[in-house]
Amino acid sequence: MSYFSINRVVLVGRLTRDPEIRSLPSGTGVCGLRIACNGGRRDEDGDIRERPNYFDVSVYGAQADTVGRYTRKGTRVGVDGRLEWREWETDDHQRRQAVSIVAERVQFLDRPGESQAHGATSELDGGEDADGRELVGAGELEVTF
Repeated sequence: MSYFSINRVVLVGRLTRDPEIRSLPSGTGVCGLRIACNGGRRDEDGDIRERPNYFDVSVYGAQADTVGRYTRKGTRVGVDGRLEWREWETDDHQRRQAVSIVAERVQFLDRPGESQAHGATSELDGGEDADGRELVGAGELEVTF
């Protein structure tokens, strides 16, 4: 009997909100992302309709700070990672479950200035941010764990 299994997820989509950065009690940084990826489904008339799928993604360690710093709502990213299932019990004794993605690699896919067209700005975009600070056009940036 083989005990080999595969747990791999690859997504390309846009952030639906700004990244949320926090620290674990151990001091390890965590960056929470929500990514929308469109999928096509046939409706009752046989026409293909696009429908978004939303995924929660966690980035850990030094890369969490980098991803949080260089992405904003609307930024297009590629994520390579794995699924993580968790289960817990609420205060009123209800069992809950959730599946999320733990990113092992995040790649920024927007060209400088491109994410601004989708309502986002980042330090990769060039120009100025909301506080008037100059932003550097650095092009594509890849974060690998």
